[in-house]
Amino acid sequence: MQFLFPSFLWGLLAVSVPIIIHLFNFRRTKKVFFTNVAFLKAVETETSSFRRIKQWLILASRILFLLFLALAFAQPFLPAKNAGANRSSGLGVSSLYLDNSLSMQNTTENKRYLDLAVTKIDELLTLFSQSPNVQLVTNDFSGEDQAVTNATKVKDRLTSIGLSPNPRTFENVYKRQRSLAQKHNASANNQFFWFSDFQKSTSGDMKQLRIDSLDKLFLVPVQGKASQNVFVDSVWLASPFIREMQNNVLYVKVFNSGDNEVEKLPVKLFIDNAQASTASVDIAPNSSATATFNFTVKDKGFHKGKVSFDDQPITFDNDYYFVLDASPVIQVLHLYQQRSAADYIGKVFDNDSLFAYHAYSANNVDVGQFKNANLIVLEGVEQINGTFRASLEEFIRSGGSLLVFPPSNPDPEDYGQFLGGFGIQSVSVISQPPLPQSQLPIAEPNRQNPFYADVFERTTLQGVANTPLMQPVWNWSGVGEKILTFKNLQNFITATNTAQGKIYLCASPVEKAYGNFAEHAFFVPTMFKIASMSVRQERAAYNFSEGSITVDIPNVKKNATYKLKSVVSEANKNNVEIIPIQRISGNQLTLELPKATQLSDNQILESGYYELQLDGKTEKLLALNHDNEESKMEFYTPAELKSFFAGQKNVTIFDNLLDGDFVKTFQESNIGTPLWKYCVILALLFLAVEILLIRFMKG
Repeated sequence: MQFLFPSFLWGLLAVSVPIIIHLFNFRRTKKVFFTNVAFLKAVETETSSFRRIKQWLILASRILFLLFLALAFAQPFLPAKNAGANRSSGLGVSSLYLDNSLSMQNTTENKRYLDLAVTKIDELLTLFSQSPNVQLVTNDFSGEDQAVTNATKVKDRLTSIGLSPNPRTFENVYKRQRSLAQKHNASANNQFFWFSDFQKSTSGDMKQLRIDSLDKLFLVPVQGKASQNVFVDSVWLASPFIREMQNNVLYVKVFNSGDNEVEKLPVKLFIDNAQASTASVDIAPNSSATATFNFTVKDKGFHKGKVSFDDQPITFDNDYYFVLDASPVIQVLHLYQQRSAADYIGKVFDNDSLFAYHAYSANNVDVGQFKNANLIVLEGVEQINGTFRASLEEFIRSGGSLLVFPPSNPDPEDYGQFLGGFGIQSVSVISQPPLPQSQLPIAEPNRQNPFYADVFERTTLQGVANTPLMQPVWNWSGVGEKILTFKNLQNFITATNTAQGKIYLCASPVEKAYGNFAEHAFFVPTMFKIASMSVRQERAAYNFSEGSITVDIPNVKKNATYKLKSVVSEANKNNVEIIPIQRISGNQLTLELPKATQLSDNQILESGYYELQLDGKTEKLLALNHDNEESKMEFYTPAELKSFFAGQKNVTIFDNLLDGDFVKTFQESNIGTPLWKYCVILALLFLAVEILLIRFMKG
């Protein structure tokens, strides 16, 4: 047996007080004269003997009362077999990590994991009531985490802890706990506690985690029965762009991470805070299903979209935010020398509000306009050289798209040098006049090719009855993707990715003398798709975990400073305004999303909409969501955790927070069995005995 506060044993000296009183009776005696002395002597003999027994019993009860009272203040305990130098009264830090990630919103026995962990930590802190070296760390990694204080202040802080959108790997948790503890006292042994659900997707590589031999680590799993969770995996449009006042189709991939099937889950689509469509999905266990929504928008510009459903008990991922840009303007620059008489290219682009179409002679064009174009169409340009060629090369390397319709007699050497710089090799010219018998049939497009994914009806099993006939004027090799080919597998239209840009090359002029492609049903959708793909399609949504996002900004200012400002809504009530680290390359702006540790204590990045502003003007609307890694309800079991730390004797893993009395088990195993309660009970018992002896033992 040992004592937590041995100095209180000096209180045992108080035992001498009743002994002294018992040995020295300071009361004065009186003589009383009676006639029958013989009778009185007999009575005195009997009374004196009885009184002596009573006094000895009272003395014993008083001594035992004072003895056990002093022992209660000294707090005796039986040492635990695992107890080391680092007890609550030592110099080491007792650092408690509370996992308050979003997955701790899960419930068991109608209580959230987070609330269960807070309750047990509050109980555990009673063991450290006399320690000034207690620390509480959460996923926020805030300034409060650095404070080493007493148990009372930590208990007060527990009442204000909520869920955090910042998951942490346990490697980072241990590094932070150890770093903060060593700042307080580098030479002391420390003990760390982890209260977590130990979610697999966010825990990191725990197999490689090594704990310093001077530290003691206690893992406390907060887990219940296996649960399922539904979350949005991704959203995408059926076509590259949406058009105002037209029917548009949105696909939503919904994932079920549980072991039970989800039947007829209602999924709602909101556009600009108004419900636009509803779908119902059945999702098999650990798999996904796709919901299809039809919707329309009335105006051009940015529209706030949201997919929502009701899935309990995990609710943090029941809403998924995204942004739709209706009818963005595509800048098309048409440069020509041998222009078709029917002006097929102009008819495709000039009569649609989706395109900003400009046509110039290649011999008389301001190359400064290239930087503002998304797609440049060369029609019948005989030579590419000088400043014109250098400007085209810069345009492609900066992310632009170039579509080339050759002249009737292209210069193989000139084009070969230009195209060879982008990986298109072996350009050979087919020199012959346009003749009907020289025209070759174009093969039906590959329906599996994503380029034509939204052109043909998926249910159509029959082939195209009549394909175009065209006469090629050149051929080439070293291509990236074949969009259309002749039936003899010779190239007709190919797409070659070059750095950030793309080159589309056609084997024939668009002039009618070389075939009917420009008048065929294939022509318009092919041109539209090339134009739409020339604009890098803005992503509907981004994740905070990506670290950085890149957006296109027309006419971006080189020295501009952009900022992100949250759009306050019912779901996101935090008015956050930040200036992220940023860099500009061409017309692309890259923003480095700040980590939680880089934000002020009162700033929280919530899922929702954010305005990209420049000088107070909104340039773009962005949607940011938290990563769905937190939505995957798979957790390490205590057995798996024990296997990870099998060779580390200073790591203790409890089976479960809910299995038995965790605090009592920890106390008995690592601090010892306290005996002060028994001392108090015995002290009160002997005090009661003394009272009973005095009151009821007459004599």
